[in-house]
Amino acid sequence: MKTVYQILLLIAIAILSYFIYESIMNPIRFNKEKDKRYHKTIERLKDIRTAQLAFRSENSKFTGSFDTLIDFVKHDSFKVVRQIGSMDDSVAVAKGLVYRDTVKISVLDSIFPKAYPVDSLRFVPYTGGKEFELGAGEITTGSGLTVKVFEAKVHNNVLLKGLDKQLVINLNDLRKKLERYPGLKVGSLTEATNNAGNWE
Repeated sequence: MKTVYQILLLIAIAILSYFIYESIMNPIRFNKEKDKRYHKTIERLKDIRTAQLAFRSENSKFTGSFDTLIDFVKHDSFKVVRQIGSMDDSVAVAKGLVYRDTVKISVLDSIFPKAYPVDSLRFVPYTGGKEFELGAGEITTGSGLTVKVFEAKVHNNVLLKGLDKQLVINLNDLRKKLERYPGLKVGSLTEATNNAGNWE
């Protein structure tokens, strides 16, 4: 009978050890996966910001449409004025050998590395095709200045789907207590943030 109790005790110890191990490892695994997803998503949000700034430089406004933004990056170009010759060379200036020439440079080649998958700009990494929320508009600052703004964001519920639900809820609650958006975003439709990300 004593042997049976010892075996049952060993089984109980093994089960308790497993649950203790899992209670320690679950948050560690969650944070590792969260950090991986956040890192990739932040990179994508920075790329969206780069594309939006390029769009504004040519159109004097931001866009709230990924179709418009991606089409612009893929097919549009920047006008660049280049100077031929040096204004410091007085002889060349006198002979009219110094002049300016306007050339067009592809937006895609200018702002992203070669073979950048621009069509994926709208998609949140690790979410199976979920898209960022994108908006654009203008706001009036406290000093009366009208500012063009955009915002691209993804909520933690989308970004961290498939991970421990309670840990996602805890993370969302913590961000709300800190009065921060419970997820990742760049720019803002309600305040002038100089197009900063909420991770910066």
